Amino acid sequence: MLGSSLWGRPSPALSGERRGAGGLELFLLLVLSGWVWAQQPQLQILPCPALCVCSETARTVKCVNNNLTEVPSELPPSVEGLFLTHNCIRNLSSASFLSASLSELTILDLRGNQLSWVGTETFAGLPHLKQLDLSDSSLTWLSPMALGNASSPLEELDLSSSLYNNSFVPLVAELLQAGTLLNLKRLDLSDNNLIYLPARMFSTLPSLEHLDMRNNSLVSLRNVFFGSLQQLHSFNLSSNSFKTLRNDTLQQLQGLPLLSLNLSSNPWVCDCHIEDLVKWLKESKQVEAKGSLKCSYPRELQERSLVSINVSELDCSLLIDDQTPLQTSYVFLGIVLALIGAIFLLVLYLNRKGIKKWMYNIRDACRDHMEGYHYRYEINTDPRLTSQNSNSDV
Repeated sequence: MLGSSLWGRPSPALSGERRGAGGLELFLLLVLSGWVWAQQPQLQILPCPALCVCSETARTVKCVNNNLTEVPSELPPSVEGLFLTHNCIRNLSSASFLSASLSELTILDLRGNQLSWVGTETFAGLPHLKQLDLSDSSLTWLSPMALGNASSPLEELDLSSSLYNNSFVPLVAELLQAGTLLNLKRLDLSDNNLIYLPARMFSTLPSLEHLDMRNNSLVSLRNVFFGSLQQLHSFNLSSNSFKTLRNDTLQQLQGLPLLSLNLSSNPWVCDCHIEDLVKWLKESKQVEAKGSLKCSYPRELQERSLVSINVSELDCSLLIDDQTPLQTSYVFLGIVLALIGAIFLLVLYLNRKGIKKWMYNIRDACRDHMEGYHYRYEINTDPRLTSQNSNSDV
């Protein structure tokens, strides 16, 4: 019995020691787990802003269609995606994103806010920002230093339908030329009604891979420098107003080895000035669906594919017939204006007596007014007349 009690089961003292050791290990494990959890960034450190939806797992804050007039001041510092779409935020400054530490923010979506003013270093305090969407705005000021004066990590910039009008394209050009967007890979400038591009607008974008310029009113790419865009994969120029492309532009595009070019839905004028483009299209493999590019003018070549046209068919004299209706319209307009002028002169002539009497009446009225003014002036300046008037008043 004694041996059984000694060897059959552990002694009470030994069992107590093991239970104490197990409890200590559990306590240390809980303490270590709490310390590790405390070191991890928590999305709930600050409450979710009013009218917004926050996701801890996705680390996003969405404030959509809430009529916000400014960026919420209290944002979770570990947020990676901030969506403030379709609100009423008009102005952004360097203080807009300084109220909370947004060191982890990589996506900032501000589309549909009708932004009009973006100041200096507005986004400089976002060191990991990679995607910025300012589309559907009405920008009248976009500071060249909006991203700061150092190299930005930004990879995607959406400025589609963002300019108040096409005269503000120099603002965008200055931002792109500031030398801070060396990592930019995707740029969207579609739907801005642009009619021209500044000469070296894309000269400091060595990493650019996708450039979207569709749905503008571009008529030429003359003097625009593309030589630095050696990484450019896609260039969308569809739905513009190109009638032809000059040989110097074609040579630059040919020097981009990775390029895929979209030229669809442009009003190509098939005369002698498009000869270089036709030859280039037949030899190039850079143009998407080049068989769909068709002539808009002249009438003899309408709906003909550019690649199916022989150079011998391209003749500038073919446009003479198309210009005749326009010239006729100008002549008709001149005749109408001359007729209106003649009627106006005739009316003046027929009413010359009435006009002369009216002018005399105006002259007499002005003379009477000036005489009365001169009379009052003499009375006020003559002390004798002034004293007589005073006595008569008494």
